[in-house]
Amino acid sequence: MAKRTTVLSDFKAFINKGNVADLAVAVIIAGAFGKMANATIKLIMTNALEPALEKANVQSLAQLPGGGIILATINFIVIAFACFIVVRFVEKMKRQEEVVESSKPDPQSQLASAITRLTEVMEERSFQD
Repeated sequence: MAKRTTVLSDFKAFINKGNVADLAVAVIIAGAFGKMANATIKLIMTNALEPALEKANVQSLAQLPGGGIILATINFIVIAFACFIVVRFVEKMKRQEEVVESSKPDPQSQLASAITRLTEVMEERSFQD
């Protein structure tokens, strides 16, 4: 007889999967990072462009025609670049781990060569006796 599942038990099993929790954490961190990037970019862009904005009688870059699009584009570029740097760093670390692991001898081949050496030594001793 097949086990009956309910929507609630299926949902509980879905939530308990590790990748769902990882995704939730990633979304929360991305939201926080986005807010941080927004604030940083607004601060930098406002201070860097302050003389030009004052001449145009504009309080902020967002008040310019298309200013919101300019800010969104700059935010996207900064966030994409930060993600690129993080991914590049992680990939570099993975490659270093692979090099270290590939330089380690395979345990099975080590065992096979040890058995071969042991067999050779035992054969030599048996011939000497």
